[in-house]
Amino acid sequence: MNIQKRVVAVKLLPAILNSKNERLFLAELQAYLNVARPRIVLDGTLLRKLDRSGIHLLLCCLEEAIKRNGDVKLAALPPGTEALLEFTGVSRVFEIYDTTVEAVNSFDALPGEVIYDRKHATENAA
Repeated sequence: MNIQKRVVAVKLLPAILNSKNERLFLAELQAYLNVARPRIVLDGTLLRKLDRSGIHLLLCCLEEAIKRNGDVKLAALPPGTEALLEFTGVSRVFEIYDTTVEAVNSFDALPGEVIYDRKHATENAA
């Protein structure tokens, strides 16, 4: 029996998640989505602004992961963002954690590797 290590990808959300940087973010995330059973944590540490397009993008990421028997979890979201996700009902489809470590550890119990992708995060924060 072959037991594969789990790989959890942690992707830092940009400071502003809207239609202008939607394609860039999705392109960066594609490598982590195009695997069997993708496990992704979207880290909202830098997130300051989330609009309708950004919420749609989060849902698209989740949809793509689910198509491949995977999951996307949210972590370290600012209080205003969590309130917006609750107001829109989106919080019901995501598991949301206070910290990235909690989100990573929430995936199955097999030990594995964590990939932290911080590419473009500081560029978008400016």
